[in-house]
Parts: sequence; structure tokens; C-alpha cells
Amino acid sequence: MKEKLLEMGAKFDDGWSADNKNKEVEKGGSVEALPPEKHRLWFRREKRRGKWVSIVGPFSLGKKESAALLKRLKKRLGTGGTVREDTLEFQGDIVERLKEALQAEGFGIR
Repeated sequence: MKEKLLEMGAKFDDGWSADNKNKEVEKGGSVEALPPEKHRLWFRREKRRGKWVSIVGPFSLGKKESAALLKRLKKRLGTGGTVREDTLEFQGDIVERLKEALQAEGFGIR
């Protein structure tokens, strides 16, 4: 008789493992944080589901630094936003206001 591959209530110590528990962390290299004046940021705006989204990047910052910058900019601009990989996305067509805010923070603009 064939051995059953998976039974309800199977114990993981019998050699089973969950696929989503043992994922290796992607090793794309660590992000070296650059000082703000070394950044050369580009700006783009897109229309998504009928609404404008302003995108700025690429940032060479760590997760905590990106989150802190996003929080300061959202508060200053009075809009929502999110971090996507190495870019920041903001709700609305606010590219000019975003450029002014980032220049005030000391970031380089293309």
C-alpha cells in the first residue's frame, strides 16, 4: 500500500515543512544609504483608476529612513502616500510641491 503524502493533522517534526515559513531572504545586496545631496531624483505622475499619483525616486535609503521621510513629506504636503521598493508614491498631482519639499530637505533633483 502507498504511503500517504499528507494527512490532516500531520506533524511537522515528521519531516514536513510549510512552504511559506522557510523562505530565504532575497539577497539583492544591502542598500547603502546616501546623504540627501547625493541623490538625483526623478519625478513622474500617472493616472490610476481615474486619480493622479505622483512618483519620486530612486532613493538610496534604508527602510526606516524611507518611512521617516515619507511621514514628514505626507504631513508637510497634506496627502497620503506609500513606499514602493526605492520610490515614494503620493496621492494627487503634486509634483511641483513635492520638488519644493524635497529641495528643502536637501535632496538633489534632476
